[in-house]
Amino acid sequence: MDAIWHDMMVSGIPLAEKVIRTVAVYGFLIAGLRLFGKRELGQLNPLDFIVLLLLSNTVQNAIIGNDNSLAGGLIGAGVLFVINDVLVRYSYRYPKLRRLIEGRAEDLIKDGHVIAAALGHNLITREELQTAARKQGIEHFSDVSRARLEVSGAVSFVVKDPTELQRFHADLVARLESIERRLPTAAPSGGAV
Repeated sequence: MDAIWHDMMVSGIPLAEKVIRTVAVYGFLIAGLRLFGKRELGQLNPLDFIVLLLLSNTVQNAIIGNDNSLAGGLIGAGVLFVINDVLVRYSYRYPKLRRLIEGRAEDLIKDGHVIAAALGHNLITREELQTAARKQGIEHFSDVSRARLEVSGAVSFVVKDPTELQRFHADLVARLESIERRLPTAAPSGGAV
């Protein structure tokens, strides 16, 4: 029974090494996600999803090292919670740090026109952008005042007011009303034929 408790509670590596490993991996992942784009966070396709799943397994050993103890795992998890909390608090207080970590939102559509360079920079296809628009009930890019890739990786849309379809409908209604107003004056008088 003592061997079980020993294996569970005694870390296989020194505490300082565990902390350094965890901080190093956390920093590496932040830099990696920042360098490789917001897409990994919000616009997951199957390939991105596979990479994120494998990434978590790959860095696990870098964090725990040669340590399979319960205490070692809990210490690693605790360090992750603490460093994340500290970073979130500092980035809240210091906007420059937040922009450095998160990046900036980027326009993908402006006044109904797709910004091809922004799509290319963020590796987003027109089809993926169209899918994101349809999920928000938007059929045509021409109806979009602005679409942005947010720092979270989500795409947000601001629709023009009114949309192209709404303008077409209003124009059609106005033409029909104009025709209705002219009908009584255009109708032949009740005279004999």
